[in-house]
Amino acid sequence: MKHEFKVKVSMYMSYLLRHNPENLKMDRHGFVSLDEFLERIKERFQVDKKFIFEIVEKSERKRFEIVEDKIRALYGHTIPVKLELQEDRTVKVLYHGTTWDAASKILKVGLKPMKRKWVHSSPTIKIAKEVGLRKTRKPVILEINAEAARHNGVRFYKASDRVYLCNDLSPKYIKLAKTRKTLGARNV
Repeated sequence: MKHEFKVKVSMYMSYLLRHNPENLKMDRHGFVSLDEFLERIKERFQVDKKFIFEIVEKSERKRFEIVEDKIRALYGHTIPVKLELQEDRTVKVLYHGTTWDAASKILKVGLKPMKRKWVHSSPTIKIAKEVGLRKTRKPVILEINAEAARHNGVRFYKASDRVYLCNDLSPKYIKLAKTRKTLGARNV
């Protein structure tokens, strides 16, 4: 029960910090006052500051960060924010978990941010599979040649240990990842 409650609170936190701050004063970097944010959360959920810190610090996906007396989402925004993340210049391969239908399109037109501001990718097949499982029971994993893309001007940013961001990504840097499930799978 506690886990389900945390998920609901975390989803509302994501909604406020990524998509609609609902009149919270957000700076250009996506930060809002932690006290104001807590008051907004309390309008829906009986929580305290300790509970919010627990979500931020113990979340496996590292969606949020608290700096001094402010909180923000680290990625997934549909509203304009200036994250100022450090460019990653070392990652060679990234992965993207998705559905078979989406993979077919991505292999033709590339990865686009869609409604978000960035394309999201994962550092491991395992994490990409977890992401894909949110959309389908049988995700397909795409492999991104980050090294080649970087040599042609694409910049990758590490938002967390589980999420890397970039702008549009050409299909020439994307292929079906070689996993046990895709080796015997249908042609995309």
